[in-house]
Amino acid sequence: MVKHSGGLTYLSTALDAHADQPLYQQLYREVRTAILNGTLAPGTRLPSSRMLAQELDISRTTVMLAYEQLTIEGYLSGTQGSGTYVSRILPDTLLAYQPDRLGTTPARQKARPPASLSQPWVQEANYTIKRETRPPWAFRPGVPELDAFPTRKWGQLLNKYWRHSPGHLLSYGRSAGYTPLCEAIAQYLQSSRGVRCSSDQVIIIAGSQQGLALINQVLVQPGDTVWLEDPGYLGARASFMVAHANIVPVPVDDEGINIHWGQQAGPHARLAFVTPSHQYPLGVTMSLQRRLALLHWASQTDAWIIEDDYDSEFRYSGRPLPSLQGLDPDGRVIYMGTFSKVLFPSLRLGYLVVPPDLVEAFTAARALVDQHSPLMDQAVLAEFMAQGHFSRHIRQMRALYAERQACLLGEAQHKLEGLLALVPDPAGMHLIGHLPSGLPDEVVTKRAAQQGIDLLPLSWFYMKAPPQNGLLLGYAAFSPEKIRVGVDALASVLYQLDKTRPSQA
Repeated sequence: MVKHSGGLTYLSTALDAHADQPLYQQLYREVRTAILNGTLAPGTRLPSSRMLAQELDISRTTVMLAYEQLTIEGYLSGTQGSGTYVSRILPDTLLAYQPDRLGTTPARQKARPPASLSQPWVQEANYTIKRETRPPWAFRPGVPELDAFPTRKWGQLLNKYWRHSPGHLLSYGRSAGYTPLCEAIAQYLQSSRGVRCSSDQVIIIAGSQQGLALINQVLVQPGDTVWLEDPGYLGARASFMVAHANIVPVPVDDEGINIHWGQQAGPHARLAFVTPSHQYPLGVTMSLQRRLALLHWASQTDAWIIEDDYDSEFRYSGRPLPSLQGLDPDGRVIYMGTFSKVLFPSLRLGYLVVPPDLVEAFTAARALVDQHSPLMDQAVLAEFMAQGHFSRHIRQMRALYAERQACLLGEAQHKLEGLLALVPDPAGMHLIGHLPSGLPDEVVTKRAAQQGIDLLPLSWFYMKAPPQNGLLLGYAAFSPEKIRVGVDALASVLYQLDKTRPSQA
């Protein structure tokens, strides 16, 4: 609700200082809701942080934190001395929805038989998963720092369950997942990612690839058109190829997937796969305007959106951005996450959050795959989260990875100048390095592997768009010393290749 005082517009909002949620988050949610439901129209000038703090009897810091987060996400705009305004780029037609309908409106799913995967085109997937038992070399992407994981605490919880005769954990369980774990995940996603769900909507899976397989089984028939980000996640490309989908690669720019382009190239798409919080592999964040446009497209065409939130926990500037699912008014988004990167890969646990009317179909599909994930692992993880160890571990890794990214950037600036331009990233576990023309990324990758350096060529991730010439460099799993040694070795490789490349004159 708004009220006017002295010619200025003030927010009158009920903030509870005794609530579990910090005041600035409460204020952020109130303002965001007012913007999305049209109470605060595009172009509306908001009161200064000082004036609003006085009006609401809260600290100015609280207001500044809320304004800062809203500005980062594109809801507000403004510069020092000119005031703060509701962003004018928000199209009114995409903002006219009822927030209280979020997550409650039945999805308009049409009955579709699951696609048969009896003869998968695995050989045509153009995706190879490396399973290597040796420790990773710098700079293998997507690998967490395993030495920092609290193995002792995990072992104590595991021993606790074995000591107390866990008969219920040795039998069959719910195919959707161990109930306490589903509850812990739902609570975590609601508080940290803005996901709107109940524990009944959480389906426990054995990682992202199984999640994609279930999505294909339930929602995709051979020949259905699917939008994929270009460049994008190779595992998703492989999974949809196996399902015989008609893949439409949609270009990605600095605002995320180009929805207008997708509508032209694949107007009757059944599904869109996106990584909006931290696009893989480029690292861009999907703008609010694009998020709303994507939701509007899905609602109008009866399509589905798969939101892969693979590493949203590791954001080093501000809070992790709220999910796309949290903005969904029509139940069109299926949210997917995994514990492989935030804990450890061999755990093989992840989750889907599906609209209420898809729960039965996904639970049945999950049962057909392998009945359910190991109950003991699920129980230990549920306890690990309930006791606060999960959140504590994420905070520690966030600080550690931020330091390691800074180390990699500093080393590269001194030793790789002119040969590899690294782009800083406020989130994630890898950086993109751009190579000069004449040094093809695939050639660099092969030569680096001979020197014990793990890299991924950026060009591999493109399907149709002109590929950028660059490298993916992971840093999360490597100490500053290993990063320095790795940069030295990479510099040697690049210098040798640079000597042999044709003159650019």
